[in-house]
Amino acid sequence: MTKGLRRFYGHQDLHFITCSCYHRLPLLATSSARDGFAATLNEVRVLYSFGLVGYVVMPEHFHLLMTEPEKGTPSTVLQVLKQRTSRRMQGEETPPFPKLPERMGHRIGPGHALPQFWQRRFYDFNVWSQGKISEKLDYMHMNPVSRGLVADPKDWPWSSYGFYARGDAGLVRIDPA
Repeated sequence: MTKGLRRFYGHQDLHFITCSCYHRLPLLATSSARDGFAATLNEVRVLYSFGLVGYVVMPEHFHLLMTEPEKGTPSTVLQVLKQRTSRRMQGEETPPFPKLPERMGHRIGPGHALPQFWQRRFYDFNVWSQGKISEKLDYMHMNPVSRGLVADPKDWPWSSYGFYARGDAGLVRIDPA
């Protein structure tokens, strides 16, 4: 991520968050890993009381469009979300990422652990207009399509698309802006 990244909190803006897995490895490549992330997101959301306008979970990163939390800051939320997710994923007897290629000199598999699960930093963009909210939601919902994971965003259950397209409850409760 960018050196000298500045975060702007306290203005009641929405925050468009992007966070990547370590070296962009597909550590969220399985449906069980993405389901686990969604469950952890739900827990952290209750703990810190923030609104979630949109999200998408991809194999090697995620995006959130969230309000500022009632407790702490978006940085605090991300720290706890990343810690809880990585501990759960790495604590499983059978990791959710069994056949990843060796990358960056790290062996992955039985007896081999990554030095970390997530990249250390995250990207945070303040969203203050309805136009930007729509732009970020469209970007998130089309991400699985543009990456070739599905042909239509309705086929990717790990996003807020279903809420906006059909009013579906989905894996994570959505608070529309």
